[in-house]
Amino acid sequence: MKKYLLLINLCFSFIGLEAQTNVKAADTYPDIERFGDSARHWYRIFDDDRVIEPVEDQKRYDPSEISKIADNILLFQKDNGGWAKNYDMRAILTEDQRQDVIASKPAQNTTFDNGATHGQLTYLAEAYTVTKDERYKQAFIKGIHFVLAAQYDNGGWPQSYPDSSGYRKHITFNDDAMIGVMVLLQYVAQDAPDYSFLDDMLKNRVKQAYHKGIDCILKCQIVDQGKKTAWCQQHDHVDFSAQNARKFEKASICNKESSQIVNFLMQLENPKQEIIESIEAAVSWFKESEIHGIRVEWIESTEAEFIYHKTRYDKIIIEDAQAPRIWARFYELGTHKPIFCSRDGSVHYAMSEIDRDRRTGYGWYNYAPEEVFTLYDQWHKKINGE
Repeated sequence: MKKYLLLINLCFSFIGLEAQTNVKAADTYPDIERFGDSARHWYRIFDDDRVIEPVEDQKRYDPSEISKIADNILLFQKDNGGWAKNYDMRAILTEDQRQDVIASKPAQNTTFDNGATHGQLTYLAEAYTVTKDERYKQAFIKGIHFVLAAQYDNGGWPQSYPDSSGYRKHITFNDDAMIGVMVLLQYVAQDAPDYSFLDDMLKNRVKQAYHKGIDCILKCQIVDQGKKTAWCQQHDHVDFSAQNARKFEKASICNKESSQIVNFLMQLENPKQEIIESIEAAVSWFKESEIHGIRVEWIESTEAEFIYHKTRYDKIIIEDAQAPRIWARFYELGTHKPIFCSRDGSVHYAMSEIDRDRRTGYGWYNYAPEEVFTLYDQWHKKINGE
């Protein structure tokens, strides 16, 4: 219990610190939010698999301390070139924490989940541009070789590599895994200045991987009831079909992840007709699946402790004719009904029917397609020469 209370206190400290530093970081220094999701998990989520946990009053480097953050990234890099998830790259580690991280370098728990690996690599490239520290360049090169090794022949990336157990082997769009990798490769493919240190041979390999990745994205788009819709959180690494992940993450049409995919595709220059048709189909799906007249509200409740989090709140749906349109996280294949799942895997058609653990510990509704619509009009005019 003491450990859990410590983590909760650290969570609130973490939130306050982020509010003070995010604007400065985004405007001036390499973007720390690329691995911010992992950092938030380190402070907020209980995880017995981690080799270190935050200590009380864990100090953090200021975003201006680029070399110290980059040195931390080198410390956390595994021997195979990748990174594990759910640690804070800005944490000022104690000596015991440092030694435990060093001892874990041979571990194979490397992943693209929660911003891991592609987030660290992007930061290292920008840090090298600023500092010209050769260590950052070499660590980036080692990491990009890891990324290339992890790609399937069909162009997809799994959630984790080399661990292919369970759903980790699926082509994964959840938590920005594959799209995060694709954005990194896009920087190289478009000859962004921060990546000019790569030699032509490695750049060409990256460009080939990038174009294979785009083809994979298009092949994963779900065709349901005879027409293209959007994407699942994860797809089979052989036949591209929608797949289950955790018990409460069913094979379905997933609007949050699909929004990230469509935003990425709309950034492509001179898109081929297949890409244009993919975007148009997804935008049509977002229009068909929007929900009106409700909003999600957090309410105070009795304190409860679950496997991975603790809360004094609950979530409910409020009917509100003035509420902005909203989208469910999952839409059932075939019926296109919003679905909600408890940790035991049972499927329900109302958020109120699932257990409080999953109500409060997962995002069942979102507004992600709004950003798609904001960008779509401009993209459509550009594509049509207007």
